[in-house]
Amino acid sequence: CPLVLAPNNSSVAMPPPADIVKVAIEWPGAFPKLMEIDQKKPLSSIIKEVCDGWSLANHDQFALQHADSSNFYITEKNRNEIKNGAILRLTTSPAQNAQQLHERIQSSSMDAKLEALKDLANYSRDVTFAQEFINLDGISLLTQMVESGTERYQKLQKIMKPCFGDMLSFTLTAFVELMDHGIVSWDTFSVAFIKKIASYVNKFASDISILQRSLAILESMVLNSHDLYQKVAQEITIGQLIPHLQGTDQEIQTYTIAVINALFLKAPDDKRQEMANILAQKQLRSIILTHVIRAQRAINNEMAHQLYVLQVLTFNLLEDRMMTKMDPQDQAQRDIIFELRRIAFDAESEPNNSSGSMEKRKSMYTRDYKKLGFINHVNPAMDFTQTPPGMLALDNMLYFAKHHQDAYIRIVLENSSREDKHECPFGRSSIELTKMLCEILKVGELRKLIC
Repeated sequence: CPLVLAPNNSSVAMPPPADIVKVAIEWPGAFPKLMEIDQKKPLSSIIKEVCDGWSLANHDQFALQHADSSNFYITEKNRNEIKNGAILRLTTSPAQNAQQLHERIQSSSMDAKLEALKDLANYSRDVTFAQEFINLDGISLLTQMVESGTERYQKLQKIMKPCFGDMLSFTLTAFVELMDHGIVSWDTFSVAFIKKIASYVNKFASDISILQRSLAILESMVLNSHDLYQKVAQEITIGQLIPHLQGTDQEIQTYTIAVINALFLKAPDDKRQEMANILAQKQLRSIILTHVIRAQRAINNEMAHQLYVLQVLTFNLLEDRMMTKMDPQDQAQRDIIFELRRIAFDAESEPNNSSGSMEKRKSMYTRDYKKLGFINHVNPAMDFTQTPPGMLALDNMLYFAKHHQDAYIRIVLENSSREDKHECPFGRSSIELTKMLCEILKVGELRKLIC
């Protein structure tokens, strides 16, 4: 019978249990402790075990956090994210840390306050700490500091301007980080706070960190609260934002466009066109081309997104015209077609007081409308009854004829003299081109594209 060899179990390496994680834990002034964490045990038991190893009492006042740059606390919810070989740190609990920082940022010592605000800005990125600090009414404390800060330290600004700027920067950073967790509603903030943040957009324009955080706060206010949108819109004008696009800091430019987009997006329908007209008067397109798109640096992803959003918002102002059919009985609309004919064939047209018969005039108009490339030579208004592109196609044709008159006349005359099989009729081509551009640029799909 065949010989069967039994496996030597002693030589087979058994995989570690799935619930055991090997980590190193640090404690200031002590050598790191290597230990295995049993993920089935309560986190409080693990912390007690670590504290006992260093003879630390009151283990409920301690917590574990990642020892990397995030410094995020480890909780029952995220403990499964711990990987083998991770370096952890034993530290004060989120509640204790929040209480201590709450007291430290109110210190009468400028140096102590500055250091505390710096720590607060760092810790506020962690939602576990943020919840504890917010529970201490920490958001209200920060807003009070912002509202009264300028007046309170007015006498110190000349001799301690760098210190004051750093304190304000860290205060705003902490505020932004805390609000980003979505724990506190944006509707709770006062007009005084909004005015102060809006003033920083101009007053501290040279301080990049303060300006960036102020713009971020304004954007969030507008996007997250209808009431705050109205208040912010009263405090910030397009004219105040435009200069920030003419600088060299792409992050500031990005946040500036984000604020413009937010104001545009939340504006009532009747105000959007008015805002677009202001942007046109301020030469926004030219400024973006010169200082953003053609700048000597690559456009990052966030800037590309904000530019895309601005483009979508702008193009969607055309939706009404795109979906408006021409009324063949509307004389004002028919006059636009007459204007297209006049510009193209002015030299050939007979004077208005011509003695020619009505039939002769109709024949001449029909001939000219055919040269212009309309499908309906007798009543070209019928060419604009399909939506899309509706009246938007006629708007584009008139703009081209008025602002690029030589090119318009040349195109019309060249195509009117070609054989049918080689023709590219101006009217039909313009209508189809407008329709195609509306499809490519997704005019009318604002909600889907933004979201």
